[in-house]
Amino acid sequence: MTNPKTAEEMMNNAGPIETNLLPRLINVTEAAAIAAAHEVGLGNKNYADHVSVESMRRMLNSLDMKGLIKIGEGERDEAPMLYIGEEIGTGKGNLEVDIAVDPLEGTNLVANGMPGSISVMAMSERGGLFHGPDVYMEKIVVGSDVVKYEREHPDEKIDLDAPVADNLNIVAKALNRNIDEIVVVILDRERNYKIIEDIRQSGARVNLVTDGDLIPGVATAIRGSGVHVVMGSGGSGEAVLTAAAIKILGGKILTRLLLPSVAKGKSEEEVEKEKLEKMPRLNKMGITEDNMDAVLDTDMIVPGEDVIFAATGITSGHFLKQVNLFGTGDARVHSISMGSSGVVRFTDSMYIHDKEDAPLRLY
Repeated sequence: MTNPKTAEEMMNNAGPIETNLLPRLINVTEAAAIAAAHEVGLGNKNYADHVSVESMRRMLNSLDMKGLIKIGEGERDEAPMLYIGEEIGTGKGNLEVDIAVDPLEGTNLVANGMPGSISVMAMSERGGLFHGPDVYMEKIVVGSDVVKYEREHPDEKIDLDAPVADNLNIVAKALNRNIDEIVVVILDRERNYKIIEDIRQSGARVNLVTDGDLIPGVATAIRGSGVHVVMGSGGSGEAVLTAAAIKILGGKILTRLLLPSVAKGKSEEEVEKEKLEKMPRLNKMGITEDNMDAVLDTDMIVPGEDVIFAATGITSGHFLKQVNLFGTGDARVHSISMGSSGVVRFTDSMYIHDKEDAPLRLY
């Protein structure tokens, strides 16, 4: 009989995707992160993205699986590799998976040597990831403490349509903090200025990021990260990737699709022009003007039951350290990986080509 204090039951409950692919997933994000790290601070965001995409695609194609890109670098006519709908992997074995990737989240951050860039991806069984279109998603992300509080107080729930102050007061009570101790991460974009003002009016603290609110979203479910909520609108792909990790960690994300022209307050003529351009593609995904305003929760975005997630820091961020490169081509990287069984790993890896020139060292 398994001792309840051991991790054996959790290990044995891992699904086939987690068991077979999660150990390799870290290699995929670490390879892409190391490739991008060589371009940090050099000012060429497009080339940094190119080398990370190439690296991730090569690594994915070495995995024994039948993979399908659901969140990628763009539609087929917009991206040469890792495009939405691309089939990836060796095709061997019985694992059929949906894949969400962002080989380099934070291209500007890498180009300018700024903190917060990562390489990230998630997988699930077929049908387990929302097919996010190339539009924005309005969102609010919170951790498991808030989910527990909602369960214990069914009349107090985070609501995407509620006033910002109401949501933040619920978070403060759930975390047993004063409102002025709550930190909200939000992208520094004009479309988010009204929410930023409302956050400050509530008494909470704003942490503006120029790019990359994916890892801060994950950080809401990690105590000690210093991030309690993520709000505002950002890319739909990043929201799906955030949701994959948040589901595993027991947190909560609420989202709503949002056309960029609407988010940016463009004219009615410009909004109609974008609808003509994007709605035919959205209709193929089952998204219409009638249901586009629907609020999507965690399980709607990531309905999968065998979900895995991995991210590797490129430049230092909220809890992932930067890639350290050594003159001989060696590298040290810091990653997080997790699966639906509940196992979460923080991994500190060293890649050493020549053990004589670069012996393993303790830091």
